[in-house]
Amino acid sequence: MDLGLKGKTVLITGGSKGIGLACAMSFAAEGCDLHLAARNRELLETVRRKIRADHGGVDVSLHALDLRDGIALHDLATACGDSDILVNNAGDIPGGTIESLDESKWRHAWELKVFGYINLTRELFRRMKARKRGVIVNIIGMAGENPTFEYLCGGAANAGLAAFTKGMGKGSREHGVRVLGVHPPPTRTDRILTLMKAQAKARFGDESRYEELMGSVIEPQQVGDTVAFLASPRAGQLSGIVLNLGP
Repeated sequence: MDLGLKGKTVLITGGSKGIGLACAMSFAAEGCDLHLAARNRELLETVRRKIRADHGGVDVSLHALDLRDGIALHDLATACGDSDILVNNAGDIPGGTIESLDESKWRHAWELKVFGYINLTRELFRRMKARKRGVIVNIIGMAGENPTFEYLCGGAANAGLAAFTKGMGKGSREHGVRVLGVHPPPTRTDRILTLMKAQAKARFGDESRYEELMGSVIEPQQVGDTVAFLASPRAGQLSGIVLNLGP
């Protein structure tokens, strides 16, 4: 299916692996040029080589930075100010209970996922609003709908980002900009394995029992394809919604 995205420019944070990498592959398959941001330059270079091998006509620009750094985030927004689509995906919130995660760990986690999403949205929305066109898609997480005792930091962050997404999307349409989100369920990535092991240790005292908490797992590419569809004109009627990709 042609999504009508050919020639669009997409900025994807956390684009070196997992869901971010899957989003990059989905948009590249549609003929989009890419800005990929992540901390690890080596991983980003590997992704660029793969995309160029599979989709030779796609331009891939790399941005190695930590989005917790406000100056670096502003510089990224300036360098990628022409992006038609922003995919906020970077995040590394750890598992843990209220007792096992102290304030410094909680703030460190939210600085990237919560404030990183909000601040980059602020920067790109201003530019999209001036052009009267653009799409922002936030990768959030089902823990915002189904919070657990063992993942309070992530569940609270995701619930807040869902509200942020819905509120932004309800008002952004009058400026020609759509804002949407997706809640992936457990997805087959290295990060989800680490989270499930942490939750198993907190609940059972044994991280090897993580599979008991996994439930049904989807593939990263299923998320990537969904994000590409939502960002496309084929979903042009949608804004201010967060789509649940699992139960």
